[in-house]
Amino acid sequence: MSDWPLLSLVTFLPLVGAAFILLIRGEAAIVAQNARAVALWTSLVTFLLSLLILANFDSSQAGFQLVEQRPWLPGFGIDYHMGVDGISLWFVLLSTLLTVVVIIGSWHSVQTRVKEYMIAFLVMETLMVGVFCALDLVLFYVFFEGILIPMYLIIGVWGGARRIYASFKFFLYTLIGSVLFLVAILVMYLQAGTTDIPTLMETTFDENLQRWLWLAMFASFAVKVPMWPFHTWLPDAHVEAPTAGSVLLAGVLLKLGGYGFLRFSLPMLPDASLYFAPLIYALSVIAIVYTSFVALMQTDMKKLIAYSSVAHMGIVTIGIFTPNALGIQGSIIQMLSHGIVSGALFMVVGVVYDRIHSREIARYDGLAERMPSYALVFMIFMLASVGLPGTSGFVGEVLILVGIFQTNSWVALFAASGMVLGAAYMLWLYRRTIFGSLTKDDLKLIKDMRPNEVIAFAPLVVLVFLMGVYPSFFLDPMAASVDNLLVQIGAAESPASLAQR
Repeated sequence: MSDWPLLSLVTFLPLVGAAFILLIRGEAAIVAQNARAVALWTSLVTFLLSLLILANFDSSQAGFQLVEQRPWLPGFGIDYHMGVDGISLWFVLLSTLLTVVVIIGSWHSVQTRVKEYMIAFLVMETLMVGVFCALDLVLFYVFFEGILIPMYLIIGVWGGARRIYASFKFFLYTLIGSVLFLVAILVMYLQAGTTDIPTLMETTFDENLQRWLWLAMFASFAVKVPMWPFHTWLPDAHVEAPTAGSVLLAGVLLKLGGYGFLRFSLPMLPDASLYFAPLIYALSVIAIVYTSFVALMQTDMKKLIAYSSVAHMGIVTIGIFTPNALGIQGSIIQMLSHGIVSGALFMVVGVVYDRIHSREIARYDGLAERMPSYALVFMIFMLASVGLPGTSGFVGEVLILVGIFQTNSWVALFAASGMVLGAAYMLWLYRRTIFGSLTKDDLKLIKDMRPNEVIAFAPLVVLVFLMGVYPSFFLDPMAASVDNLLVQIGAAESPASLAQR
């Protein structure tokens, strides 16, 4: 199957489904029903095709695989160039899986403009997959910025009462940072004469120029992560976004910043990355400690999970810039785990919000009595979020902590404090909503999860435990690519030697 344009199929098939939905006509109820069905089957087929990427991936190779390259803008030497390596592989699968999950999860919760809603998510799936497959800077930038449009519409059209404010804030923050990234792309093109990513990885830039390029990229990636103090757009976006929007925002879009550091900052600007590593450590430690305390003070469930995302991504950025194999592999695993767990936690909030129409923690109590299945699912993802051994959250955090301890023990100490604080606010949230006496009259009539909600949660539960008890399934495909990245940044120690140490 190596001759198939598999990456292009996975990337652009959702657009075909979106175009098909656009042509649906008839009564509103029939149109909505057909739009849901087309979106579900399109996303499901796309996910199954993405599994073929994994099946055809050679874990022993460090370079890009399943490469597709065609002239795109030949006058400028810019090609349509696609490929995946061990770093991008899992993010492609995460994007296709979560799209299926959110479409199933929002089957009953969205009743207005269903046709446009499904089109927006299928378009966003194309852009998300394209970001992780693109091997040309211009092509990457098109996908990278294009994601803003469907997410802006999802928040602005289907969001809460302050959706317009939140969508504009989200758009402006991310767009302003990305303008500097575009400047960096232009400078690199003028210096190297190409926007081909594999070629630029082998290009040596002047050390002073590296630092300016690094700062320009940092302005974009730090907002996307988001790192402190560029995180203020995130709580508003999460609170106002519909549940499915929050899932993809936390599950995939927050990973674009970390992926950008791994794909561009480290291999293309290695000297600058090592020079600015202390800055990353400082901002990450502040994010872990500060936003964890802010999360402890929240009364809104979505805001609490949003601030916890900033803290968890602070651990990720520490791991990315350790730089050693344990830290980098841990950061990738932690991003995957966070994509699954945080997305699931926003779905958990969405389940009760659809019934009671409130996100206030004080509004709930004793839900275990009426919703035992819901309480079990909530407990699994809550424990994964705090890093319980045997769950996905434990593997990534431990790898990062061991990796950073080899570099800076003080940073490791502050990073570890995030696990303690994370346990505090997540256990507090769970106790307040699930345990206690069921005293509110409307909660006494609340119903447990619907079949579509159970189906949506099921693959995420499986992945949480699979990643926790069998992490080598996820670590092995990325090992060769991470080892190659370490060689590129001058830390040519193999993962095997670090593991033995």
